[in-house]
Amino acid sequence: MNDLTEALLRDVASRLQKAIQARDCPAMVALHGQRTLFLSDYDYLRDEAAAVAFENRVAETARQINTTRWVMVVPQVWLVTGGTVAARAVSNHPLREGEQEVITLMTFDVEDGVDYGFVPYTRRPNGAPVFDEPKLFTDPIRPRPEMPGFTLLTRLMHDDGPETSLG
Repeated sequence: MNDLTEALLRDVASRLQKAIQARDCPAMVALHGQRTLFLSDYDYLRDEAAAVAFENRVAETARQINTTRWVMVVPQVWLVTGGTVAARAVSNHPLREGEQEVITLMTFDVEDGVDYGFVPYTRRPNGAPVFDEPKLFTDPIRPRPEMPGFTLLTRLMHDDGPETSLG
């Protein structure tokens, strides 16, 4: 990941961290092209249709500003088992055995390609989140269509109209 993409990641991750501290959980995307834009959506984690609709809107905006790099961050709960990550939406319910709150991230740069990663965080007894540094996957991964950013990446790499589902 180059310095410009890393700076964009730190900026949008910081914005999401502030939202999480305020007990909000939007998906956020930073687009950098002719100008830099930050977009967010509070319904993203509600269901598949809301996620696809947001990523389609982001793709249209990205095209309008000739985006050369972007970063998407989404708060989720992960359960890692046997090299597979199961993800679910964040909620007010306590974490189950083995679950971890994270900010899932995907970055894209026209010169460097795609990076996937996460920002783990824990909570103090009073519920205040404590965020770690972003971590990128170094092993090859195969993202599934449900992964945040997959529809956006697909739309920007292929100009064949709006996606109607993640599957």
